[in-house]
Amino acid sequence: MTIQLNATSLRHGQVQALQAIDLRVEVGERVAIIGPSGAGKSSLLQLIASALAPTSGSVELLGEAPWRLSARARQRLRARIGLIHQAPPLPPRQRVVTAVLAGRLGQWSTLRGLLNLLHPSDVPGVRAVLSRLGMADKLFAQCGQLSGGQLQRVGIARALYQQPEILLADEPVSAMDPVLAEHSLKTLNQHASERGITLVASLHAVDLALAHFPRVIGIREGQVAFDRPASEVSADMLDALYANEHLGSPQVPLPTLNLQIPRC
Repeated sequence: MTIQLNATSLRHGQVQALQAIDLRVEVGERVAIIGPSGAGKSSLLQLIASALAPTSGSVELLGEAPWRLSARARQRLRARIGLIHQAPPLPPRQRVVTAVLAGRLGQWSTLRGLLNLLHPSDVPGVRAVLSRLGMADKLFAQCGQLSGGQLQRVGIARALYQQPEILLADEPVSAMDPVLAEHSLKTLNQHASERGITLVASLHAVDLALAHFPRVIGIREGQVAFDRPASEVSADMLDALYANEHLGSPQVPLPTLNLQIPRC
């Protein structure tokens, strides 16, 4: 078992972000999390990343209970977990090669990390990862020169270069055009499948979730609305997941479903 949450809840002040979540994800599974804005998708990923401690219930990652560990041991555990941000926190003057190499800072000594800022230690390895995402020509560009979609691809490249055991992605393609979004998610899934990495991604685009992930979890108001194979997610389920209680209509346009969902 890679990820296990038992009756796990999370509060942000007076806001109940997640309520009694039970979740089990096996080694190498690829899972998409969907749901309306504010449903708790990002909070769930932060729990799995051990960035937030649960208010109640338990979290177990890679056989460890992160909040029972010492701070140093918890940091070592986090180095085994990759997190792709919707807006990657990349300094504008940082070069792309350095940003991608930073994926392994948690595995390096402080001295090696500092030396890497002056002289990138694995240019061929970074170029190979960037090539998979169509970004090899930006190897030595500054991050401030890139578009939002290019920055997201650098964030993906950094997580792939990290070689984590769990890979979490929070809206990783939201700033990309449809073609690049398809290509980037395909690359992410192929990499995870090739290396047996457990992949969990939150997505606003329902069609991308159904097309690229074998398992889909719907979250609404901090609770699991459904947890099904992608081929079993129906239009009725999606309508209920996104229905606006006040207006009585979906908050987002729903895709026309073809239940023979292609897999990557």
